[in-house]
Amino acid sequence: MKNFFKISLIALSILTIVSCSKSTSETSKLTGLPFNNPKYGNYIRGNETAGQEVPLGMVAVEGGSFTMGQVQDDVMFDWNTTPKKMHVRSFFMDETEVTNSEYFLYVQNIKDVFPPSEEKYKHIYSSVLPDTLVWRKSLGNTDILSENYLRHPAYADYPVVGVSWLQANQYCKWRTDAVNLKKLIDKGYLKNIFANDTIRNFFDTDVFLADSDNLFDGDTTIYRRGIRTRGVSSSKNNSFKGRKITKADGILSENYRLPTEAEWEFAAKANIENREYNNIRGRKKYAWDGKYSRETSKRYRGDHLANFKQGQGEYSGLSGWSSDGSDIPIKVKSYPPNAFGLYDMSGNVAEWVSDVYRPIIDNEANDFNYFRGNIFTKKMINEDGKVVISNSNAEAEYDTLPNGKINPKYLPGTIKYIPITKDDVTLRRNFIVSDNTDIDDGDLRSSRFYEDEEQIGSKPSMYNSPQKPKKVIDPETGEEVLVNDTEKRTTLISNRTRVYKGGSWADREFWLDPAQRRYLPEYMATNYIGFRCVTDIVGPMTNGKKKARTATR
Repeated sequence: MKNFFKISLIALSILTIVSCSKSTSETSKLTGLPFNNPKYGNYIRGNETAGQEVPLGMVAVEGGSFTMGQVQDDVMFDWNTTPKKMHVRSFFMDETEVTNSEYFLYVQNIKDVFPPSEEKYKHIYSSVLPDTLVWRKSLGNTDILSENYLRHPAYADYPVVGVSWLQANQYCKWRTDAVNLKKLIDKGYLKNIFANDTIRNFFDTDVFLADSDNLFDGDTTIYRRGIRTRGVSSSKNNSFKGRKITKADGILSENYRLPTEAEWEFAAKANIENREYNNIRGRKKYAWDGKYSRETSKRYRGDHLANFKQGQGEYSGLSGWSSDGSDIPIKVKSYPPNAFGLYDMSGNVAEWVSDVYRPIIDNEANDFNYFRGNIFTKKMINEDGKVVISNSNAEAEYDTLPNGKINPKYLPGTIKYIPITKDDVTLRRNFIVSDNTDIDDGDLRSSRFYEDEEQIGSKPSMYNSPQKPKKVIDPETGEEVLVNDTEKRTTLISNRTRVYKGGSWADREFWLDPAQRRYLPEYMATNYIGFRCVTDIVGPMTNGKKKARTATR
């Protein structure tokens, strides 16, 4: 009898706790108004744990502080890896580079949605194709790779190469839409448009949230069920059921994107394995712990820990004794992961990151989630106050890149964005312009004459040197005025030059150091650069058991 009362008491306590937590999550704690109830305004509050599951193919990287740019060797003597203390927020990252099979899925889908046989779409498909000719050599027999590396199933799980920075960004956008489309279909909010041959299976997350009637060729029967709400009688069969999904519901995935340079280097170094309390033990030269590129454990002693070029003509070692298993990129997950569970952060292929390249990273300006390349935009609004969506049946608009390739400005059927205006930044302190790519980089605000615009003018002159022989004296102040020469100079460093990180199968060992940096124009591709995606973690830094202000011992 006593046990019966004890069990009843425990059950009653659990029910009380559950009911209390449910009531607080569905009711405003400060006003008492219920959320998601049409009888009380239908004000939205989603599940606070929504969107925090680990995305497919990714691992969670817990953020923190680290020393960025701390290298063991500076063999190039370009001094662009000066150590800086940075903080990086938590994020999800692909455990491997994007493979040929995954990128080929994207290529096939684009061809299906935007058939190149239609005149209005004729350049879209070709714009996403990797440049397979990157394998060609003037003095080399490598056409077999140009013909097979992307599409042959033998290379399906090899990292995709021949992809420019622009193409990698387009893939990230498509992946966001593909993930959200599959999620909405699985949850029953959308009908399976892949099974409907009469509807073009185009989906855009931003359009879905802004004006879903513009999707699915105007067929409103695809999106017939939304969020269930209490207190509403069952609707008719031909009307929308529930409430339309919003960003606040937490159902849709966060955007996929390329990692920033700081995020990539933080994830590659994985200092979590050489942390001692709140300090870092030693300096890591590679993505793994230790100062050697070979395995030191007894079972695999002497085996290489990454795929890289060991020397002149040394891509894979002797016949019958391969040193790293491959003479080109190797199948992903062929080597052990680092402490975060990420594969090939040193070796195999180098990887694009999102940053615009500059020799110096201005950590004094921002040491929190540093990134150079922000261009702040806003949705274009028409006279009726509605978001402007490009005509999906109209011909796409294109840009011609410096290398002659044609790239769409935006895909038909997507929302149009425009730069923010001066009115948008009135009395702001955190940013003042739309394009922040070259902010404080050779312009007036970063010069010693920042307080006197007449001294230097508003035009940047970072590549023009003062003419020392010619001296001009200001008649009023008597001070010498430096006059810059007018000779035109060129540089590989521009607002279209992007950073890529990590060593590759074609690189020597010193490039395996995660802190090393290189750069290439965003429209160019090589046979040794690939990429992987990240997406942001929302909510707490970690889902671990430790709480704030407590240290893990």
